Amino acid sequence: MKPIITLLSIALGLLSGHIAQAEGQPVPAKGYALFSEDGHFKPYEFERHAVGENDVLIEIMYAGICHSDIHTVRSEWGPSHYPIVPGHEIVGRVTQVGDNVTKFKPGDYAGVGCMVNACGECDNCKAGLEQFCEKGAVFTYGSKDKYHGNAITQGGYSNNIVVSEDFAIKVPEDAEIEKVAPLFCAGITTYSPLEYAHIGEGDKVGVAGFGGLGHMAVKYAVSKGADVTVFDITEEKRQDALDMGAVKYVNVRNPEELKGLQNNFKLILSTIPAHYDPTMYVRMLEMGGELVIVGLPANDQRPSIDIGSLVFMSRRKVSGSLIGGIPETQEMLDYSVAHGIYPEVEVIPVGQIDEAYRNVVDGEVKFRYVIDMSTMQ
Repeated sequence: MKPIITLLSIALGLLSGHIAQAEGQPVPAKGYALFSEDGHFKPYEFERHAVGENDVLIEIMYAGICHSDIHTVRSEWGPSHYPIVPGHEIVGRVTQVGDNVTKFKPGDYAGVGCMVNACGECDNCKAGLEQFCEKGAVFTYGSKDKYHGNAITQGGYSNNIVVSEDFAIKVPEDAEIEKVAPLFCAGITTYSPLEYAHIGEGDKVGVAGFGGLGHMAVKYAVSKGADVTVFDITEEKRQDALDMGAVKYVNVRNPEELKGLQNNFKLILSTIPAHYDPTMYVRMLEMGGELVIVGLPANDQRPSIDIGSLVFMSRRKVSGSLIGGIPETQEMLDYSVAHGIYPEVEVIPVGQIDEAYRNVVDGEVKFRYVIDMSTMQ
């Protein structure tokens, strides 16, 4: 009997060792990548880091297309690492959790935004501002992951992602799941500066640029009771802005519509991804008002402000805002679902990513493309 028990013990030991080894192995993944700045998207197989004790494995259902994706993969903000799988607007189902995970269980919805790690120890991280981690946040794609062997991160145009539970956002079961992914960039990017400025009932808010970011800014500002004016360069979106609750739409190419707007706004949020004149918007601010920049054009299209003009427009502020920390992103998601605030989306298969990029650049999308990752072969 003893030899049998001994053999059984050895077998069980080998089996458990094999399972432990398997749990520590990299996770196979497949996605769609660009292999050069002027290339086309192609299937790409790669590996995610192993599911650690504090990690979750998420099966990606939907991934939003952000203008930042286009700037990055085309090296318009500086050289990128290729091949690159973009996508930092991600939502899906949790399929595996590490031993120490308490925030999620398999089957839960979870979202991932622009960051996948940070030190968690510096003052900014402790304040819930992980995007400003003093040791450098790890961004969702094209970023060196110092916590996993300096591997270059790959994004959400893929079938799965492994991330610390601290950087995954809980998504309620009753959320409109096909519309959730863009909230993790477009949503938090516009929600955060409105919250920081304490926008409320009757405040006059301008939104410059009425695309993926801009239309979310309108929805959030309107929900807080602000009087919102939208600025854009086309007539095609005028009715959309009014339907979303804007009190006014200004086509900046029509000089007549720009008259009488100086000294008017508490806050103007610029979401513009191309060259423009920021000084025009500074002049529209009331005393103490603020122009907040969240849109970041390509390096060769970035505007500048003459500091001399700022002296003669004193006591008006110009600042920037970068996404939001994890606690605020969860707050934004909860607020959005509770108030029924979602982006206007067009769901597309992976085979249409190249076409979608062209349409985004040409301003021919209303307002956010979302990739259905189940269409990936």
